[in-house]
Amino acid sequence: MAGEEITVGVGDAAAGLHEFPTTDMTLNIGPQHPSTHGVLRLRLVLDGERVVSAEPIVGYMHRGAEKLFEVRDYRQIIVLANRHDWLSAFSNELGVVLAVEGMLGMEVPERATWLRTLLAELNRILNHLMFLGSYPLEIGAITPVFYAFRERETIQAVMEEAAGGRMHFMFNRVGGIKEEVPAGWTGRVRQAVADVRRRMPDLDGLIRRNEIFLARTRGIGVLSPEQIDTYGVSGPVARASGVDFDLRRDEPYLAYGELQDSLRVVTRTAGDCHSRFECLLDQVYASLDLADACLDRLATVTGPVNVRLPKTLRAPEGHTYAWTENPLGLNGYFIVSRGEKTPWRCKLRSASFNNIQVLTELLPGTLLPDLVAILGSMFFVVGDIDK
Repeated sequence: MAGEEITVGVGDAAAGLHEFPTTDMTLNIGPQHPSTHGVLRLRLVLDGERVVSAEPIVGYMHRGAEKLFEVRDYRQIIVLANRHDWLSAFSNELGVVLAVEGMLGMEVPERATWLRTLLAELNRILNHLMFLGSYPLEIGAITPVFYAFRERETIQAVMEEAAGGRMHFMFNRVGGIKEEVPAGWTGRVRQAVADVRRRMPDLDGLIRRNEIFLARTRGIGVLSPEQIDTYGVSGPVARASGVDFDLRRDEPYLAYGELQDSLRVVTRTAGDCHSRFECLLDQVYASLDLADACLDRLATVTGPVNVRLPKTLRAPEGHTYAWTENPLGLNGYFIVSRGEKTPWRCKLRSASFNNIQVLTELLPGTLLPDLVAILGSMFFVVGDIDK
């Protein structure tokens, strides 16, 4: 620009050089970028390689899920619910059916409750293994993703056998689950859980204490408990900063109230990228223990797995809020009914939406190469942000 002098570079006064004036640069990361997990856009202001300010810009995938809920009946909305966080599909379905069952005052068969709890923990393992493989890949470690996907496929096989789907399970129903699991399925799940537990040290030993991985993650992107509270961050990201909150323990639903002896909530205090990774890694071990406890109980629980529903399902007039501890954090559905067969209003509280907003405070002051490590450690799904 005419009349404006811009010189890039930093001098060293001690070496007889001078500091040159620089101007800040605005840089867009995304919306299509390999560092963003999907169509997320970050608008950064940089001073050299240091981030001055960061603004996450969301909405590129917006599909109006909440409004789509409002024109479908209570059984149809399950198919929409399992799609906003496609790595936590079973858990997403669960929140919807728990909300509707609460409005109807419906009692769910005991066997369905235990099967739901088991499948929710298997879904949690699937979710975490995806990030345990992809996060090291984003910062240069290629091998871990192969180990993580080996274990994912082991769990994926038994999930697919029961539900028929690999990602969008559609196995929950208002009043229970779709159908009884196949004969011998629980035995195959027990073997899958044992295989994953036996092989997890391969992945663990490869990356947890890797010197390069530690250098890229330890002390980087520290989130304080105050920032967690301010932005409503939840899940493993919050627990890595010492915020010891987990709905499965603190406000039990499904069968978690009877699993307190087996339920271990993984926390760390450092709040950095490495702590977030460790919370995810150790949660896999904790969920494997919970899966075994569910299998022990299912061996003695018999009976139906669903409730017969009327042809037209109408929730009574009123409202309800049901929230669950999804793999990535708190997931809630606020549903308002006017006594019709479709919700009058629906509001979705997704984990990733809140978790990603804290980047506004987390990224300023960091170096550009560390941005990738921080962004990957937030463990988000873009569909869960944009809803």
